[in-house]
Amino acid sequence: MLEMSLNMILATKNSTPIIGQIASVMGWIMNGIYVVLDGLFGIQNLGLCIIIFSVLIYLFMTPLQIKQQKFSKLSTIMQPELQKVQKKYQGKKDQVSMQKMQEETSAVYQKYGVSPTGSCVQLAIQFPVLLALWQVIYNIPAYVTSVKTLFSQTVDKIVSVSGYTDLLQNFITENGMARVRLIMENDQATKNSVIDFLYALSPSQWDQLSGMKQFSGFSDVINGAASEISKMQNFLGLNIADQPMTYIKAAFSGGAIILGIAAVMIPILSWATQMLNIKLMPQPAQADGSNDTMNNSMKTMNTVMPIMSAIFCFTFPVGLGIYWISSAVVRSVQQVLINRHLNKMDINDLVNENLKKMEKKREKAGLPPQKITNQAHQSVRNINKNENTSSEDKLKKVEESYQKASNARPGSITAKANMVRDFDERNRKK
Repeated sequence: MLEMSLNMILATKNSTPIIGQIASVMGWIMNGIYVVLDGLFGIQNLGLCIIIFSVLIYLFMTPLQIKQQKFSKLSTIMQPELQKVQKKYQGKKDQVSMQKMQEETSAVYQKYGVSPTGSCVQLAIQFPVLLALWQVIYNIPAYVTSVKTLFSQTVDKIVSVSGYTDLLQNFITENGMARVRLIMENDQATKNSVIDFLYALSPSQWDQLSGMKQFSGFSDVINGAASEISKMQNFLGLNIADQPMTYIKAAFSGGAIILGIAAVMIPILSWATQMLNIKLMPQPAQADGSNDTMNNSMKTMNTVMPIMSAIFCFTFPVGLGIYWISSAVVRSVQQVLINRHLNKMDINDLVNENLKKMEKKREKAGLPPQKITNQAHQSVRNINKNENTSSEDKLKKVEESYQKASNARPGSITAKANMVRDFDERNRKK
């Protein structure tokens, strides 16, 4: 019994290392949301669960977002200094120059108490979290027990039919269910993959399944499961397992126009909310031509990605569109609050905060923190003075040359040149 229970809980979950474990934790949260809504309010709505789930997960990631935005704010201030270092060693490929450039670049980062990989750390943490979030939304029966249990009787009836694997595979092919894949075991589709198949069915496909002669003996069981899951998947009149394009085509064929309009709004809102989120994000400092290619690539990606998500929304299930919209709205609100918080923060306080953290890390490593900080400040001051002192050095050298020329030996070429110079100066004065 325990083995059967574990198989039922674990088999359809993502098994990728790290992502699978994070998805399991998120699955508990998703299942908890469903249980609370059902138990306290009698609401069995997966669309609402997806929205609440997205809000909670992004709220949990707020500290990471703040750290990333702090780094971005400091980056806009550091960029001019980093560009000076790059300009100083531009075209120099020898080992000594490359090493000095690396040291001076590191000095700039130390001056502001940040690490060159500071932003990458936050992204490295968020990336598997977002992939796991996608897995939970994509495969809800694997994580929400009530949804999976709903299909138990129907699955038992289907797998009792001889040749059920071929029947389901033909059904998938004929209906173009490209995102559904049957998992095989001993040349038969597993019960868990049959559950995944049933969850992916649209209302019209449920009717087709119950109408198959091979399943006619338990069509009432199939219709009962279809009715129950339809209630769970209904969100503002749309079934989250259906594609917006299905409703749009139906509207043009004389179906419900309101549902067609609602379906069109899914990709439009997906594009609009993601564009809003991008606009609210702090923009990187513009370089003096050296990073034009990277800046153009970022602009292109920021333009193309929302458009691509809108296109995908037409043919992806409505549930995924709801997730994209809700998550973009949450990120936008989150970004507004973060921007206000960072705008109120003094940059010197932020630098001092980072330096204190750096000092603690160096203390743990047994190194004198103040020494490295002072060294960083001195190195950066030297970098900033290079351009100013270079012009002063040139002027000093000219003056020294003039003094030497004034004391030239009589009869020498230098002395004759001085006589010509003096003659020209007297004529100019006249």
